[in-house]
Amino acid sequence: MKVRIDPGRCQGHGRCYDLAPELFGEDGEGYGTVLGDGTVPADAEQDARRAAANCPERAITVVKEAEA
Repeated sequence: MKVRIDPGRCQGHGRCYDLAPELFGEDGEGYGTVLGDGTVPADAEQDARRAAANCPERAITVVKEAEA
């Protein structure tokens, strides 16, 4: 599983990095960024889904490895 953030949709609410700091960070302006290459460890899959579900702009995409 991998996560992606659409920078054109992100408005910098910070819910992603508050809910899943092991997967997301913030840039210098407070917008969400994906840490590393976006690969989600098996024990963090629920956090990835929770972050995506709580993004007001739906800027986070969670994809299965075969789709990535």
